[in-house]
Amino acid sequence: MSDNSITSRLYPTRIDIPAEARVQIVVLLNKTLAATSDLKTQAKQAHWNVKGTDFYQLHLLFDELAGELEGYIDMVAERVTALGGYAFGTARAAASNSILPEYPLDILDGKDHVTALSDRYGFYAKHLREAIDKTDELGDLDTADLYTEISRTIDKRLWFLEAHLQVAEIKAENGKAATTKTQKIPAGVK
Repeated sequence: MSDNSITSRLYPTRIDIPAEARVQIVVLLNKTLAATSDLKTQAKQAHWNVKGTDFYQLHLLFDELAGELEGYIDMVAERVTALGGYAFGTARAAASNSILPEYPLDILDGKDHVTALSDRYGFYAKHLREAIDKTDELGDLDTADLYTEISRTIDKRLWFLEAHLQVAEIKAENGKAATTKTQKIPAGVK
């Protein structure tokens, strides 16, 4: 999205969101489009290359994650165009504009793939929450709602991924329960 003239160009639409706000929203949505496309291909990378005792379950999980992200790619790109913007959905656009770190190409172990994807899902989830706030601030509740829908599922998927790691993180190497720090729940919260 380095060509500033096309990233800020809108085609005519009767949508009632001011053009100045739509430009900002379209830029944000294209950033999301790049990250979503990148995350999808990273999940496929894990799907194709996972090895280990949990191969079958992880192979299926990673493919399911990628398929789900494919649907979000389409939803985000269509929102860009509904706002009068140009969707930048090529692989090159995704590679050059993604907020996610590069996926390690040399890992095989299932746990290593789960860790790598968990890290990236965490970055992506944070981006989505920030986008909810930004689009709400810009007066586009429909796009904020789209981000909220995606965010709920991404948080659930992050939970699924992290569930594979959490037992190992709370047990010491000898299998005994380790002392861990727990989060204090504020008074009045149940």
